[in-house]
Amino acid sequence: MAVSRFVRACTLALLVGASGLATGQALEQFHAAVVKGDAKTVSALLSQGLDPNTTNTNGITVLMTAALLGHEELVSILIERKAGVMRRSPHGDTALMYASLKGHLGVARLLVAKGSQVNHGGWTSLHYAAFEGHAAMIKFLIEKGADKNAIAPNGFSALMLAAGSGHLDALRALLYEDVDFRVKGPAGETALGIAKSRKDAGLEELLRRAGAVD
Repeated sequence: MAVSRFVRACTLALLVGASGLATGQALEQFHAAVVKGDAKTVSALLSQGLDPNTTNTNGITVLMTAALLGHEELVSILIERKAGVMRRSPHGDTALMYASLKGHLGVARLLVAKGSQVNHGGWTSLHYAAFEGHAAMIKFLIEKGADKNAIAPNGFSALMLAAGSGHLDALRALLYEDVDFRVKGPAGETALGIAKSRKDAGLEELLRRAGAVD
């Protein structure tokens, strides 16, 4: 699926971009400390005046990097220092979307508590969580008001993304939240049709028990 290539590209951009840093030893040290999860060094450098919204050469903020890597303490520190939780990467991603992509529930809780939005246009945190099969994240995001039937830019719902990736637990979590399994993709695809095309009996059985029909 196209989303798979996109997700891999985003992850690579975060980790590789930090090596092509802006000029200055302090910035290099700052980015390296964020990647390592070195809270002490990050705090010290912020106290010296480094911007908590610093980006790498790919336009990814240090908060996004910390969220992707699951550095919960760093996320908390950066938020306290006024890092923008709703800032977007050049691809339109937020820190919450990166946390959702990797299933970092503690990080997601921090971000949402500080104002990160679960609903917006384009790809959403729920789409990412469903594609990667993070059932607990799916449950949390829907509890916080995520549009469970939102359509991603590729024309698929979260349910269809979970089915396409073969994530049974994620599919179960979405069906428990009463998502619409009748939604069709741009070529008439349904979650059931996707499960059948994968020849995944477990996914197909779960969807049929929920009421999906051919």
